[in-house]
Amino acid sequence: MPTTENDMPSGSIPLALQSLFYKLQYSDSSVATKELTKSFGWDTYDSFMQHDVQELNRVLCEKLEDKMKGTVVEGTIQQLFEGHHMNYIECMNVDYKSTRKESFYDLQLDVKGCRDVYASFDKYVEVENLEGDNKYQAEQYGLQVRSCI
Repeated sequence: MPTTENDMPSGSIPLALQSLFYKLQYSDSSVATKELTKSFGWDTYDSFMQHDVQELNRVLCEKLEDKMKGTVVEGTIQQLFEGHHMNYIECMNVDYKSTRKESFYDLQLDVKGCRDVYASFDKYVEVENLEGDNKYQAEQYGLQVRSCI
């Protein structure tokens, strides 16, 4: 990612990341992330609010994509981190099926009760039957019990 000689890590995401990874590799103690969070616009208040790692990753990727626009590395974050999954719906009592391709940069996997990451992925893609208040509006068929993946 292009930088200039006058860039400071606290105002440049690529330099802040470079500095952070350098410190992580060569420091014998914990490393602060204040420079990095400041570089993508989180002030002191934002830094002291509780954020989960998924939110930090989303903000960081979004800011990196913005900074890369119009440069030779535009689109790199998407190429590296974007995945796709297919949302598949099949009604159980009528002949109706629907698929929708969705993109993602991260997945929310349940880990509670799962012995490893493979079990978490299995849980993520298991079939879910939606019935009762959770029925599906299937175009000309109205509310339907459905199975979705």
